[in-house]
Amino acid sequence: MNPRTTLAVAHRVLIQLRRDRRTLAMLLVLPCILITLMWWMYDDANPLLFDRIGPALLAIFPVIVMFLVTSVTTLRERSSGTLERLLAMPMGKLDFLVGYAIAFGLVAAVQSVLAVAVSVGLLGLDLAGPLWLLTVVAVVDAVLGSALGLFVSAFAQTEFQAVQFMPALVIPQLLLCGLLVPRPLLPDVLGAISDVLPLSYAVDAMQHLTTSSATGQVWRDIAVVAVFAAAGLALGAATLRRRTP
Repeated sequence: MNPRTTLAVAHRVLIQLRRDRRTLAMLLVLPCILITLMWWMYDDANPLLFDRIGPALLAIFPVIVMFLVTSVTTLRERSSGTLERLLAMPMGKLDFLVGYAIAFGLVAAVQSVLAVAVSVGLLGLDLAGPLWLLTVVAVVDAVLGSALGLFVSAFAQTEFQAVQFMPALVIPQLLLCGLLVPRPLLPDVLGAISDVLPLSYAVDAMQHLTTSSATGQVWRDIAVVAVFAAAGLALGAATLRRRTP
């Protein structure tokens, strides 16, 4: 992998995102709107419930949004022939994928700062741990979404097929991550499945920061999510095709 080539790919992606205002708005504004909507739903009925699900939302929404945008964007590059032209240059698949991950990681950092600022500053989400670490977890979660999107884009032939991977890959994690039912209360089989899903550790890290000032478990959860993200990028590099058949 050539660092100069990787950074050039990241720069190109950032320029494209800057010109695509709709996608940029979806990346930066949509998570804040969705979190605010959930807070509004529970504000009168049960205000304390938002303190329980708010951390999970900060982990879930970046993964979902980055997964959708990254998978569709990468597939568009391949189906248009842009990827084939890029890989004809002295650039490896890993340069392409890591460049994308860096670009979307930077966008994810801005997205996470905005989402955390809205949740903690405007919506009153209680936080026991350090605020900066909450932002770090949100960024790592968004990078995980990008890595998963890059991985599944190798198996889709159309943008619609890329979106279809979401029910198969993301929604089961959403159901078992602890958002609807606390993970210790899940049936044994579902609990075992939850233990091997990356989103479970992302939600655990977020929830731990709202209940305790100790950060040891948070860093362990971050490490697990980061390993899944790295594995997604490695598998994406191994399966990435130059063009859509």
